[in-house]
Amino acid sequence: MSNIIDGRKLAEEFKKKLYISAQDLEKNTGIKPGLAALRVGDNPASQLYVQLKGSQARDLGYHFEEHVFPAWISADILESKIKELNQSPHIHGIILQLPLPSPLDKFYFLSLIDPSKDVDGLHPLNAGKLFQGLPGGFVACTPLGCLALIRTVHDRLEGLNVGVIGCSLLVGRPMALLMLQHDCTVLMAHSKTQNLPAICEMADILIVAIGSPRFIQGDWIQKGATIIDVGINRLPTGEFVGDVDFTSVKERAGAITPVPGGVGPMTVAYLLRNTLESAYRHAEKPFTL
Repeated sequence: MSNIIDGRKLAEEFKKKLYISAQDLEKNTGIKPGLAALRVGDNPASQLYVQLKGSQARDLGYHFEEHVFPAWISADILESKIKELNQSPHIHGIILQLPLPSPLDKFYFLSLIDPSKDVDGLHPLNAGKLFQGLPGGFVACTPLGCLALIRTVHDRLEGLNVGVIGCSLLVGRPMALLMLQHDCTVLMAHSKTQNLPAICEMADILIVAIGSPRFIQGDWIQKGATIIDVGINRLPTGEFVGDVDFTSVKERAGAITPVPGGVGPMTVAYLLRNTLESAYRHAEKPFTL
């Protein structure tokens, strides 16, 4: 039986440190970390995600703003709001909740966000810094959360084989680059990969983000491997499951994240961490969390 990695517990412990650090910043500089979320349309999942982020930001003493626009909003209005938030001294982090309704181009609007406030790490400049291994940029929150979960199991990462299943801009690609920075050997796979089970079996650490419920099977993985399941899928029954078949995989894995309660809480925690770091940069104070 594998070790179940409790993302909720780890996230709560980490947020306690964020709260203390945010209070210290406000006490010493008068600066309260500020996070703004832009949401376009009435996607129920997006509404829930932004509500969750806002609630946790306020719990930590952050200033939080949500700006909601109808699906038929003109590009000019959305662009104007992003530029306004870029200039706001009270806002240190800006998130554009995806997906955007058609025909709005997510890449264009993400590129408008000030890179120093791009706490989702999706601006081309921040993505480029990650690619080149340069300091000073923001890294996407889910990969950062995954790395923190992995570190509860592995003291040393150098030389380990890491399988990343899925190549999205939000998770797969930045995750692979982040693990390369830690001197891992990274194997990437996606929907068109042939003989996927063989790749999974090679991985000491397997990170799965493909959006397909219970896709990865127990007999695919290396015995004792660490499994990080990023996926969250709602079944017709209303049950939420990951991209990994938890029941079969946990019998072979050394450690595994549950769904829900694994990666999700850590993603939000690291969004709040990036926002706090941005506020510290604005105050020209060192940040160590």
